[in-house]
Amino acid sequence: MRISVGGDHAGFPLKEKVVSVIRSLGHEVVDYGCFDETPIDFPDITRTVCESVLEGKADRAFLVCGTGVGACIAANKIPGIRASVCHDIYSSHQCVEHDDVNVMCVGAQIIGPVIVEELIKSFLEATFSTKEEFRRRVQKLHEMEVEYSKKLLANQK
Repeated sequence: MRISVGGDHAGFPLKEKVVSVIRSLGHEVVDYGCFDETPIDFPDITRTVCESVLEGKADRAFLVCGTGVGACIAANKIPGIRASVCHDIYSSHQCVEHDDVNVMCVGAQIIGPVIVEELIKSFLEATFSTKEEFRRRVQKLHEMEVEYSKKLLANQK
């Protein structure tokens, strides 16, 4: 798979480990930064990384910020992105299996390099379930995106 990676300055200390682990698992990495601890706003990196998934330049993405929460909120504002904060093994694979998550977010101030390695492996090995109940629910998420996007557009006129 091709995996896009990005993070803000708070995620920078863990991001290189993320890139290294993904490559060691045999996946291609597209690293969108940041590349040092110079402050950068997480919505900017999140937008770039998520656009790569929507444009088909990446199969999935991995975002690293201080807690993972900010990047997750920003990612979920983008239609077509389903992001989850994952700091445990179960949620790192279950989010893909049940919710077809395409962006995992983690917090560099929450977890360390050993745990992130296990999370990445679990996330990338997971596949979306073929069970109708999960497919139906993800379809409803898509319908909600469309419905609320239309309402926002109508309110702007």
